[in-house]
Amino acid sequence: MKLNVGIFFGGFFGALGILLFLVAFGTDYWLLATEGGKCTRGPDDIGEEKMTFHHEGFFWRCWFSGDVGENTTNIWKFWYTNQPPSKNCTHAYLSPFPRIRDEYNSTSYDSAIIYRGFWTILMLLGVVTVLMAGFFIICAAPYASHILYKTGGGFFITAGIIFSLVVVMYVIWVQAMADLENYENMKKKDCPDFTVHVRYGWSFILAPIGIFFALFAGMLFLLVGRTIYLHSD
Repeated sequence: MKLNVGIFFGGFFGALGILLFLVAFGTDYWLLATEGGKCTRGPDDIGEEKMTFHHEGFFWRCWFSGDVGENTTNIWKFWYTNQPPSKNCTHAYLSPFPRIRDEYNSTSYDSAIIYRGFWTILMLLGVVTVLMAGFFIICAAPYASHILYKTGGGFFITAGIIFSLVVVMYVIWVQAMADLENYENMKKKDCPDFTVHVRYGWSFILAPIGIFFALFAGMLFLLVGRTIYLHSD
C-alpha cells in the first residue's frame, strides 16, 4: 500500500515537473522589459513619449511599441491581451536583450551570444533529460524493475539540477551581463527621460516550481526502487 502511494505521488509530481518544464521551455515570457521616454530635438520641442515593450524566452525575443493607456495599473493584461498584431520577433539566441549590437563592441556582443548559446544547450539538455525520466518510469510500471525506477528517479534529479543551472545562468545574464545601466545612460544622451524597467515573466517563475517537483519525484522514485529491491530478495 505504501509503495502504491509512493509511486502515485512520484508520478503525479513527476508529471507536473515535466509539464512545467515544457511550458517554460516553449513560452517566450522569461523576461519582460519596458523602455521609453520623451526625446526632444530642440529647445522648443516637447517631444513625444514612445514606449517599447520586450518579452523573450528560449525561442523568440519580441518587441512592439504601444501606449498602455488605462492599463497602466494592469500591465499583465496589456502584455498578454492587448499586444498589437504588428510586433517584431527574432530568434532570442541571435539577438540578446537589450537590442544594442551597434552600441556594443563586437567582442561584448559575441560574448553575449556565446553565453546565451550555453544557456540554450542547458535548456535543451534539461528538457531531454526530464522526458527520458518520464519514459523510464512508464517502462518501470507496475513494479517491473527496481533498476528502471532508480534510473527514472536519477534522471528526474539530474533534470532538476540542470534546470537549476539554467535559472541561475539566466539570473546572472539579466543582472550582470545585459549591462542595462550603460544602455540606459547611453540612451539618455538623446532622451533625458529614458528609462528601462525589467521584470521576470511567468515562464521564468514556472521553472523553479518545476525544479522542486522534479527533485521531489526523483527522490520518491529512488525510494520506490530501493523498496522494490529490498522486497525482491
